[in-house]
Amino acid sequence: MSNTTSPASDLSPKVISNDPTEHGIPHGREEEWRFTPIAQIPDFFQQQDWPSIGVQDARFVTVRSAEHDSTVEQATGWKAIDLPSALARSSAKQVVSIAIPAEHIADEVIVVDLTATQGGNYGRVEISAGAFSKATIVVRHDMTADVSGVIITHVADQADLTVLNMYDGPRTSRHIWQWATTVGRDARFLGLSITLGGALVRLSPSVRYSGPGGSAQMLGAFLATDDQFQEFRLFVDHNEPHCSSNVVFKGALSGKNSHTVWIGDVLVRREAVGIETYEMNRNLLLNDGPRADSVPNLELETGDVVGAGHASATGRFDDEQLFYLQSRGIPEDLARQLVVRGFFVEVLDKVADDPLRADVLRRIEERIGMQSWELDEVSV
Repeated sequence: MSNTTSPASDLSPKVISNDPTEHGIPHGREEEWRFTPIAQIPDFFQQQDWPSIGVQDARFVTVRSAEHDSTVEQATGWKAIDLPSALARSSAKQVVSIAIPAEHIADEVIVVDLTATQGGNYGRVEISAGAFSKATIVVRHDMTADVSGVIITHVADQADLTVLNMYDGPRTSRHIWQWATTVGRDARFLGLSITLGGALVRLSPSVRYSGPGGSAQMLGAFLATDDQFQEFRLFVDHNEPHCSSNVVFKGALSGKNSHTVWIGDVLVRREAVGIETYEMNRNLLLNDGPRADSVPNLELETGDVVGAGHASATGRFDDEQLFYLQSRGIPEDLARQLVVRGFFVEVLDKVADDPLRADVLRRIEERIGMQSWELDEVSV
């Protein structure tokens, strides 16, 4: 019997199950697949003899067998939301585990480099932050190979966890990931996705709460060009009282065939009184041709909330900004690069670690062709 979950008013419930046989192969007309070019990923819907992703040596990182359910799965109650996630969960032979002990304060950023083999790979990654701990983790994905994977994150009571998922590399691989996070009582979570590489990237981040008072931020910055396809399907499940969530995703697109999709779903359940939530998506079209789909959804089962809202906008360059910069002697090409750089500041400013924020900004500058010496020569 299928394990399904959905709001009471939802007329099209999803199948939520770790059993791949309970998920049908999508045909492209389903709501959750209607934007995805499924003709480009048929192998992600079939059982494959793919190896599991590995990891380079790093602090707090271990690799274990995937034979048994983990304490992280049990603590979060995680279930696969689609067929690729269910196949990744059942097919991966090993699990990359990143565990921060209770009450541990990590002073330095923990960098985790995932490794994959040429061709297809399955990935299972588990991240846990013990009670009263604090850490910043950077997960750098191997973009030289195709990966179908799941990331399960557990933030225990009063922990403070920042996780940056970095998808930066060649624009040739295909990646489909489900990233599910559970936030404990009075815990804080910041999840940031930076998507610059890959030919096709589909990410499904979600957040739910295991106690009142939790705070979650889901942030994203993405650049799409040429024939790149990027899809972000977010779900915030406000199932506990007095929690908060903030979603900010910003993307810049160029090239006539680039396509991005952002779906933001927020559900405030009847028992989630006193919550505060907001989600926003902004897309900047750098030339003619790119397509950006943006669909924010907010469902309230209670009116007893502090605040709830959403916003979405897609547009071209601000001509006044370009005119101002050019009037100060800045060439048009560099002026456009500066506008793109500034476009992502709202997202990156939320990253507290200065070197980490500078590294992300450097990667964006490289993607848009900005040279550091050009900035040194220009005074605005």
